[in-house]
Amino acid sequence: MALSSSLLGFAAQRCPRCHQGRVFQTSAFHLAHFQNMHEACPACGQHYEPEPGFYWGAMYISYAFSVAIVVAVGIATYVLGHDPATWVYVTGVAVATVLLVPLSFRYSRMVMLYLFAGIDYDPKVAAGLTRRRPSTPPARQPSELVN
Repeated sequence: MALSSSLLGFAAQRCPRCHQGRVFQTSAFHLAHFQNMHEACPACGQHYEPEPGFYWGAMYISYAFSVAIVVAVGIATYVLGHDPATWVYVTGVAVATVLLVPLSFRYSRMVMLYLFAGIDYDPKVAAGLTRRRPSTPPARQPSELVN
């Protein structure tokens, strides 16, 4: 399935070049290996690490996601709990932050890959991949079957 929109490709965690290959090897719910990335796109071969240490910048993005989670959970706790005790805020923020670590980690890397890696969507690559993988194998000619 080709995703023509970069936003859809980003949300589905697909290659920024072809929007078809998966960036991560396993599901985010596979907690032992949620961080494992492919070295290159399984569909088009685009290398996912443009330079050594490229994803160090993702730590800053992940920090911003964590701040957003803390603020959102704090406001929701205040509104829904009618200003409960401090331990309720701390518990809610801690639980939400820990539960969202796999998504925060993955999407901070996806932001780095889509915005800072210099990889643009190439519809020609995506179209070539779609054509190369037919749903049924091509029919053989009788002359090919004789040998």
